[in-house]
Amino acid sequence: MEKPSRNVYLKMKTLEEAAALWMGADPERRCAVETVPTTHALHRTTAGPVIADRSVPHYHGSAMDGIAVRARDTFGAGDTTPIRLQVGKTAFPVDTGDPLPSDTDAVIMIEHVDQVDESTMEIRAAAFPWQHVRKVGEDIVAGELLLPEHHRIRPPDVGALLAAGVLSVSCYARPKVWIQPTGTELIPASRAGEAAPGEIVEFNGTVLSGMVEECGGVAELREIIADDYAGIREGLARAVDSEADLVLINAGSSAGSEDFTAAVVAELGEVLVHGVTMMPGKPTILGIVRGKPVVGVPGFPVSAILAFEQFVRPLLYRLQGLPCPSYDEVDAEIARKTPSKLGLEEFVRVILGRVQGKLIAMPLQRGAGVITSLTRADGILRVPQELEGLDQGEIVRVRLLRPKEQLDHTMIMIGSHDNTIDVLANEIKRRDGRMQLSSGNVGSLGGLMAVRRAQTHLAGSHLLDPATGGYNHSYVERYLQGVPIRLVTLAVRQQGLLVRRGNPAGVRGVRDLARPDVAFINRQGGSGTRILFDYCLRKEELAPEEIRGYDQEEFTHMAIAVTVLSGRADAGMAIFAAARALGLDFIPVAEERYDLVIPESFWEDPKMGLLMEIITSGRFRKMVSELGGYDVSMSGTLAGQWDGKKWLSGK
Repeated sequence: MEKPSRNVYLKMKTLEEAAALWMGADPERRCAVETVPTTHALHRTTAGPVIADRSVPHYHGSAMDGIAVRARDTFGAGDTTPIRLQVGKTAFPVDTGDPLPSDTDAVIMIEHVDQVDESTMEIRAAAFPWQHVRKVGEDIVAGELLLPEHHRIRPPDVGALLAAGVLSVSCYARPKVWIQPTGTELIPASRAGEAAPGEIVEFNGTVLSGMVEECGGVAELREIIADDYAGIREGLARAVDSEADLVLINAGSSAGSEDFTAAVVAELGEVLVHGVTMMPGKPTILGIVRGKPVVGVPGFPVSAILAFEQFVRPLLYRLQGLPCPSYDEVDAEIARKTPSKLGLEEFVRVILGRVQGKLIAMPLQRGAGVITSLTRADGILRVPQELEGLDQGEIVRVRLLRPKEQLDHTMIMIGSHDNTIDVLANEIKRRDGRMQLSSGNVGSLGGLMAVRRAQTHLAGSHLLDPATGGYNHSYVERYLQGVPIRLVTLAVRQQGLLVRRGNPAGVRGVRDLARPDVAFINRQGGSGTRILFDYCLRKEELAPEEIRGYDQEEFTHMAIAVTVLSGRADAGMAIFAAARALGLDFIPVAEERYDLVIPESFWEDPKMGLLMEIITSGRFRKMVSELGGYDVSMSGTLAGQWDGKKWLSGK
């Protein structure tokens, strides 16, 4: 079969246009209707009105322990004119829930009755008709509406249905979703340990399956299909002929030479939309094949998730006769300038925390393939397509990915990356399940700027002063005038050059990086590691232009290690722990002190107290020591106290 020509999104739709076309294609579409036992109907949606089969209660019953009486027999009773009643004739002992004896219409609480003898009782107050009686139909009357159509059944509803004699309910079936992964490069997760270069573990299908389940649907995850037009066409035909209510084809929706989804959908049915002005998620395909909705879900994981949220989630709820639930949102101050591409609606992942009464949103890495930007994120903000970005300090609307109440228990840490931060974050969560340490890796200088702008609870810094050989103090003096802080040492660590096992490039030190056959990977400008590396170049009298790859940057030590391990670079500067974690060789260059920069305003905060307690614990020190390349003998000690103008201690 001849391959179709490429489609390069010549007719992209805005998010609103695409949603209108998609949801407007068949607004009355619903899942099949089925009869469900009431005991299994929780969270299902009624497909029609539900009528009570019997009244509740279905008899006049006592609402109290006491005696059942005829109210007329008690009239005139009082403290000075008690009335005596005969047991079994005018007074009948009852317990709560007992049916009222014939011809009685009231109950007197046992506390208000005096026993005269075995056959006589005395009362000192009259009863009124239907006093302390649950009358027939007091709760539910047979024939009345119990639940309306399109009602999601809750636990109390199940109780009411059973009480009213409704033992089965007509409900919409849970929507069945056929999820078809495609890609010649994909392998099942069961083979992850044997993945060869170029092979990718298929996990999008499992993520999408989980999201379908969260929406009340039933996911049918199919085996991987290779990038073959005929194979994908056959797979789609089989999917739309199945009992599935909706088909998701994952990957193959872009405009590459092996992206066939749009052409297959067009051949078998109709493409409503190919390309949406959203990022991530631009290659999304929306179509109808043989009357069945089909979504071409982009292959990048963040794109896949966002495309699902925008188009699949609302349809799944509609198929069940339900409105799509809205997300919780909050207003927050964005912590740094965030550029965006004009004409594309961008979804930016952020971490959130309350700092000095303000909710701060710090953007995370934005790649469509970076799924950890969602696992780490607390929320997502939407940059409208008519804007070229957001300014630092701007108030933005953020959709929450975590419960709102967690925000007051979140600590934000901005600044330099270090592997000990992961240990610290885990220990905080272990000690107090409510708390969370959310970190943003923007380099040491970026961390100091966040402290200055009151946008973080603490920062990580290891800024070398080339003039003195000291760390952090001179930078605090320069950038934190008027901001009282404390410097607390987290650890002393080894920095050096990471090379592949066996050092195939023969790198022995910084000077070897100037060789034309050596490719280097650098840390970003403003990071402490970058400043240290520049200091090393000056000592060796080398210019940045002499280093091939000096302008190639990564934001974390582990990213440097992965770049070297993959062969994209022969060497990079990072900490020993990163080399050890990935089995790389390490050439020591310097020892440096990594400090926490803590604003004085947070020093007495209980969350900071817990953090300090963890840092000084033997458990934390042992765990960090086991990472390799760390000296923890000074962990938790005060390296300096700055009142905003001068050092009170530490210098």
